[in-house]
Amino acid sequence: MVEYALSLDSVFSSLADPTRRDILQRVSKQRMSVSEIAQPYDLSFAAISKHLKVLEKAKLIAKRRRGKEQIVELSLSGLAEANQYLEAYRQMWEERFEALDELLRKEV
Repeated sequence: MVEYALSLDSVFSSLADPTRRDILQRVSKQRMSVSEIAQPYDLSFAAISKHLKVLEKAKLIAKRRRGKEQIVELSLSGLAEANQYLEAYRQMWEERFEALDELLRKEV
């Protein structure tokens, strides 16, 4: 349970940063090299590498070597854990809205 909570903390803290969310969005469309990812940002290569390490630790991306380049691609395992966590709350709210809807129908 503690490991699961730490994993979720890692995912949500990763997604709290706008640069990392943007990187994740771009990588979700296509695999990219680290240099391609770094290109549009006014950040050092080291800063981009740190962002990528955070995303990788949260299991939101995966890196692999292709020759001298590192290729980054989306990894769904971190997002799947976050989705599972949020799904329980979605179901709870749906049940509450259905109960409220039922109550309002009885009142009218």
